Amino acid sequence: MSLLRMKDLRALTDEELAKRIRDLEMDLLRERGVAAMGGAPASPGHLRAVRTNVARALTVRTERSRKQ
Repeated sequence: MSLLRMKDLRALTDEELAKRIRDLEMDLLRERGVAAMGGAPASPGHLRAVRTNVARALTVRTERSRKQ
């Protein structure tokens, strides 16, 4: 998974952004579950990339809520 760009996240509608956040958080939950059971992730940097993407998406959501 590659890092999402802020420009791309800002172009999404509110519904699309909420769906993207849900998907990313589910992916993060799965990755953490694998790590907690002692399994090695397929890509060591994937967990960090997912956490970064979640943070970026939540930042966009916060920016939108503060504008209104």
